[in-house]
Amino acid sequence: MELAHGKKIYFLSDFHLGAPNAIASRERELQLVQFLKQAKAGAAAIFIVGDIFDFWFEYKTVVPKGFVRLLGCLAEISDAGIPLHIFTGNHDLWMRDYLTEELNAKVYFEPKQFEFAGKQFFIGHGDGLGPGDQGYKFIKKIFTNPVCQWLFGWLHPDLGIQLANYFSGKSRAKTGGSDEQFLGEDKEWLIIYTKQKAKEIDVDYFIFGHRHYAIDFKINETTRYINLGDWIRLYTYGVFDGTTMQLLEWKKL
Repeated sequence: MELAHGKKIYFLSDFHLGAPNAIASRERELQLVQFLKQAKAGAAAIFIVGDIFDFWFEYKTVVPKGFVRLLGCLAEISDAGIPLHIFTGNHDLWMRDYLTEELNAKVYFEPKQFEFAGKQFFIGHGDGLGPGDQGYKFIKKIFTNPVCQWLFGWLHPDLGIQLANYFSGKSRAKTGGSDEQFLGEDKEWLIIYTKQKAKEIDVDYFIFGHRHYAIDFKINETTRYINLGDWIRLYTYGVFDGTTMQLLEWKKL
């Protein structure tokens, strides 16, 4: 993909819409809509790198209610011919085809490599990568198992969504503020992962979310690891103009 003059690719992640309550979620959603409306004018593509929602499960004929302002804005962007790329995160990995059909978005369930203007990008949410966290990796296998998803789908949406929101809240309470701190180069599992991956494939930029910590870290002379932070506390995003990749902060209106 080559970028036309003046066009940019935007990257953002971890909105967790729906949490911790309707009021706070709506405020973030409105900020996101304002950002996306401004970005739309110069966007060549928009990547949302996981955890749009704090919980999302697509039943055959039902999706969680709400978030219509963001979804409507994304629909306008897609209708304008701007490609939307959406990665599932650990909180919304139960996506199926709703966003593909309604928004014409490309939805990815695993990290994927792209080339833009001659630069190589490796993009993914970041959950389950690198060493450690075997408990989550085991749980993710269960959550992504088609049989387990089919069984969950038999729960009435009122019960299923309420139950999932409860456990989603418990997950956030467990991590607390640990996601907001840099753990050190030797303990940051995504840095460990990118260092190893950079030995296997040619990548200029590793782009991840999940950590809720915004960082632009030099892996080697040609490779950088960028974590996009979040839109709960930081309001940070990445932008590539065909030459330079930057990690920036949205000034809330």
